[in-house]
Amino acid sequence: MRRRLPHWAGELVLFGLKQAWACLFGGLMLVALLVSKALWQPGWAIARYDALFVFALLVQIIMLAARLETAREARVILLFHLTGTAMEWFKVGAGSWAYPEPGLLKIMGVPLFSGFMYASVGSYMARVIRIFAMRFAPYPPFAVTTLLAGAIYVNFFAHHYLPDARLALFAATVLVFGRTRVWFTIGARAYWMPLPLAAFLTSLFLWLAENVGTLTGTWLYAGQTTLNAVSLTKIGSWYLLLYVSFVTVTLVMRDALEPGVRGSRAKAALPAEADRWPGQ
Repeated sequence: MRRRLPHWAGELVLFGLKQAWACLFGGLMLVALLVSKALWQPGWAIARYDALFVFALLVQIIMLAARLETAREARVILLFHLTGTAMEWFKVGAGSWAYPEPGLLKIMGVPLFSGFMYASVGSYMARVIRIFAMRFAPYPPFAVTTLLAGAIYVNFFAHHYLPDARLALFAATVLVFGRTRVWFTIGARAYWMPLPLAAFLTSLFLWLAENVGTLTGTWLYAGQTTLNAVSLTKIGSWYLLLYVSFVTVTLVMRDALEPGVRGSRAKAALPAEADRWPGQ
């Protein structure tokens, strides 16, 4: 296909295929939501939520056994599962959203499969870094990024009791990561994109994916029905949460971080010829 298409078109197709391969876990979960909603009957012996948990667990085991995920990536996914489930318990308890269907594997109103939805984001981020040979340069001081991610995570809880600090946090993401470029390879060439732009574009796709969850009635926000789209304000929530996700990934994937502007280690890892994204 790349031989027959113009260079830019071939690179775009390959970019899309690599992205699809990176989000394999998340894509399978979305398919499971759609298929289970279409097929499930109330009288069946196992609840849909419980079947989704079993499905997610089997997918995770198969991906590890087939080496589609590395042991290091599995540690990232476990961190996402834990932090995501903690947020679910709090948010469901606060009435932000709910899981309306019954389930045996449901604790404090939260079905256990929900942790895998967060884990799918972690799986995507860890896999996309490896598949695209990503480097992040110049990367800000790691302690600063950790503090920012911690502040964002705390605000998801604290804004129920204190003034919402998300506007300040939006500004902080640009201040801290504004100079950081995401270097990535598609075929034989390397490209770059500003990290805040990459986070925003990813948040758009996550918002679309979340609409699959609410369309199928798997979870619903307060006052929402399956006919309502998820509020556009959730794009901002996903944008901030992606920084928490990204810093969580870097806890175990520090080798992708370059403190300098494309230092010698990054040059060795990327092709010599590089274009500014999306290319010339």
